[in-house]
Amino acid sequence: MSRPQPPVRPAVRVTVGQLTVTDDRPANREAVQDAFATAERARADLLVLPEYASSFDPRGVGESHAEPLDGPFVRMLRTSAARTGVAVLAGTTLPGPGDGRAVNAVVGVDGAGEIVGVYRKVHLYDAFGHRESDRLVPGPADAPPLVLEVGGLRFGVMTCYDLRFPEQARRLVDAGADVLVVPAAWADGELKAWHWRTLAIARAIENTCAVVAVGQAGKGVVGRSLVVAPDGVVGLELDERPGVRTVDVDGGALAGVRERNPSLANRRYAVVPLPLPVTGPAPVPGSGQATV
Repeated sequence: MSRPQPPVRPAVRVTVGQLTVTDDRPANREAVQDAFATAERARADLLVLPEYASSFDPRGVGESHAEPLDGPFVRMLRTSAARTGVAVLAGTTLPGPGDGRAVNAVVGVDGAGEIVGVYRKVHLYDAFGHRESDRLVPGPADAPPLVLEVGGLRFGVMTCYDLRFPEQARRLVDAGADVLVVPAAWADGELKAWHWRTLAIARAIENTCAVVAVGQAGKGVVGRSLVVAPDGVVGLELDERPGVRTVDVDGGALAGVRERNPSLANRRYAVVPLPLPVTGPAPVPGSGQATV
C-alpha cells in the first residue's frame, strides 16, 4: 500500500523590498510606491518592507517619527495595495501613550487595501549599546500573535530584535504560521550580519517553516535580506545595497519538510509569555528556579 502524500500547499509570490529609509518621509513613500510597482510587475501576492519603512534615523527612532494609522504612510500603503492587488507588511512608527515615546509597529494591509492587522514590537532593542526603550513603548507580550493569510499560506509577524528570541517564533508557529516575516533595521557592527543570517536560518530549521527576513539598506544597518526554506536552505539573499527582488515561497515544500521532520509534533514544551517587569536575580542553571 502506498504511503499517503501530504496535502498540496500553494506557492505564494513574495517581493522583498530592501529599501534605504531616511527621515525624508515623502521620499520614503515614493520608494515604497516604486516597490509596489515592481511587485505588481512580478505578479507578487505580498510585498514585505523593512522595519521603520516610514521614517528612520540610525541614531534612534521616537515620537518625532510617529504617524497614526490614518496618516500619510499607511494611507499610501492602503491606496497602493488596492491599486495593485498586492498585500503588504510594512514597518512604521505609531504614536505612543503621550509620555514622549512612540510604538514600533508592523502594519498588515490586504490586496483590497484594508488594514488586517498591526503588530507592536515586543522585544525592544536594549542591547549592543542601543536603548530603544528610551524612545519606544513595547507591545504587550500576551497580545494575540499576528498571523495573516495571503494566497493560502499563513504569515506570522515579528520585528528585528524579536528574531533573537526563539520563543516568539514558536508562538507564531503555534498560532498557525507557515512563514515567519521579519521586517528589520538590523544594526551593523561586529558579527552582526552573521548573527542576522544565522538566526534567520535557525528560526526556519527549528520551526520547519519558511522565513522572510527583510532588512533596511543604508547607513548603520546591514541590509542582507534573505528568504529561507523550512529545511534551512537560503533561496534568496541580498547584499548590503538596496534592492527589490521577488521569490516564490513553496507551501508544498513546507508540507514535505514537516512530514520528514516532525519536530513540532515531537516537542514537549510550550511557550508562555513572561510578565514584565522581571525582578530579582536570574535563575541559577540547575537550581530548578522557574522564570514563568
